[in-house]
Amino acid sequence: MKEINIIIGGPQGSGIETSMSILSRAFTRKGYGIIASREYFSNIVGRHSYIVMRVSSEKLPQSIDLPVQIIAASDAETVFTHFDEIRGGGALIYDINNEKKKLNEVPSMENITKQRIRRKLESKGLDQAVSSIIEYLRKEEGIKPIGIDFASILSELSKKFKLDPGHLSRYVSTILVSSISTVIGLEDDYLLFGITSHFKNRENILKHNLALYEMVSERLHSMKEILPLDTPKLKIEKMMVLTGNDAVAIGKIVGGARYQAYYPITPAADESTTLEKYGHGTEGNQDIGPIVILQTEDEISAISSTIGAALTGARSSTATSGPGFDLMVEALSWAGANEVPIVITYYQRGGPSTGQPTRGSQSDLMNAIFSSHGEFARIVISSGDHEEAILDAAEAFNLAEKFQVPVIHLLDKFLANTTASVKIPDIEKIRIERGSIFRNGGEYRRFDASNSISPRAFIGDDGIVIWYSGDEHDEIGHIVEDPENRIKMYEKRMKKLELIRKEVPLNEKLKVYGFEDPEFIIIGWGSTKGVAVEALESAAKEVGVRGAYVNLKMLWPFPSEELKEIVGKISEKKIIVAEHSYEANIARLMAMEAGLNVGGKIVKYTGRPFFLSEFYRALKSILFDNEEKVVLTLGA
Repeated sequence: MKEINIIIGGPQGSGIETSMSILSRAFTRKGYGIIASREYFSNIVGRHSYIVMRVSSEKLPQSIDLPVQIIAASDAETVFTHFDEIRGGGALIYDINNEKKKLNEVPSMENITKQRIRRKLESKGLDQAVSSIIEYLRKEEGIKPIGIDFASILSELSKKFKLDPGHLSRYVSTILVSSISTVIGLEDDYLLFGITSHFKNRENILKHNLALYEMVSERLHSMKEILPLDTPKLKIEKMMVLTGNDAVAIGKIVGGARYQAYYPITPAADESTTLEKYGHGTEGNQDIGPIVILQTEDEISAISSTIGAALTGARSSTATSGPGFDLMVEALSWAGANEVPIVITYYQRGGPSTGQPTRGSQSDLMNAIFSSHGEFARIVISSGDHEEAILDAAEAFNLAEKFQVPVIHLLDKFLANTTASVKIPDIEKIRIERGSIFRNGGEYRRFDASNSISPRAFIGDDGIVIWYSGDEHDEIGHIVEDPENRIKMYEKRMKKLELIRKEVPLNEKLKVYGFEDPEFIIIGWGSTKGVAVEALESAAKEVGVRGAYVNLKMLWPFPSEELKEIVGKISEKKIIVAEHSYEANIARLMAMEAGLNVGGKIVKYTGRPFFLSEFYRALKSILFDNEEKVVLTLGA
């Protein structure tokens, strides 16, 4: 096979993410391209968690897909939840101790989910036991059942190393990893690399997992390479394996961040954890110390201290999600009024309110652009993949400091929690542009109205007094309510939007993928990029239509003229938008800012990611069946 799709499932906290980490490293080490999306409940431990992974021998995959060829289930719930997402001829890896378990015996599953699955089972004439599903898959779908006695293997491991039986569940992830690699035929060296690199500096755990790997491999010897994956043909010398959270953290480090404040919130918090791990800066042989990373008592303090650090001259940022951003809005307005260059990394998740805190969404677009009291200039940018996330996180600081405005870097949970193998970006292209800085001494007017961009001085600079206030102010910073001054200060701030439109280069506003003479155009932003680009490739190859994808990178100020020029050559009926929301907010923004209407919408609001096959089917429905709006629902 040229590529393979895999589901790895089990209880939240049982090591599913560890399985993904080990396999991702192992596959990438051999030269495969991988992408793996993580889905999990918002509780800490126990509810159903799963990974959908796509491994390719020919490309760096940009999206995940269903059905899969392999399901690796550590519990009965995974079998019940995903049994209809496996393709004929595939393999189901499961714990034989779960064979007799019935649907109503799974305490972690919601009643409404049980009812939905019960209907599926009844429609196929199955009873409610795992064994019934396994037999059905074997007989009717040609699936190879691979039963493993998890308890027996763990017991043997426990005896060999005198392990506490209460801690054996932490080794389940390696049973799954070893089983999958055996079925695919991944050579020992690569899997051992994955295990070793994941458990490095934990010698005992590493030793136990290596022994476990050998035990599983021996027991599944007859299953070796029953679903072989082709030898990789990618010619990429070096690749990174990282999550979207990691990508943003790396971008901030490379981009010169010196301060980050945050209050823990899903899915933003992992970014700050990565910064804490790797954010100790050096310049040549000079140790310039760590990035200061402060976990505050709430999001109000996080953004307020970020503003304070920026006023001292530090490149400052914070990271949050929807509910946290809402708390930051008052301080966001303060930063806008005082022209403070801060970066807010805004990870979207399912709302409203707490909503679905560990599920994805792109429904916060308008919140990022318009939330605040009063009018002021801001920049909102988005990233479509891991490489963009690195470069954009660094560039966000440049934009903030050049134009002295808050910059909101908009991502979503899908990108944040997706692991991928990516080419190492050319960081030599990353520049540090700190904007206009006051260095001459003498009288200082922080808000000099002769230009929209006034030179910044920093709190603590010798001999300089700086005034800041939440009230309207004059050029020095003193509180003034005079109408003439109000007009002067108001226009100074708002005219930055014109400056941003004029000076930000086109490739930082949007990028076009696909054919230069398209018959249709998909417009989207954020993590929609990957699945849309791959759907274009399928459309050209399978039904012979030429498409293009416009990846909107700067969402505010909206690149109206540039977008109109790109889409102006085709009918509005051939303009399709795609977004994880109910109404496709990007279509509203296009109509409002550019007067553009669209002919079709592909939307999804289950909180689950776009899958390539469902996205492609939706695209064909719009192109050939005159559907105006297709709502996608695939995924458990």
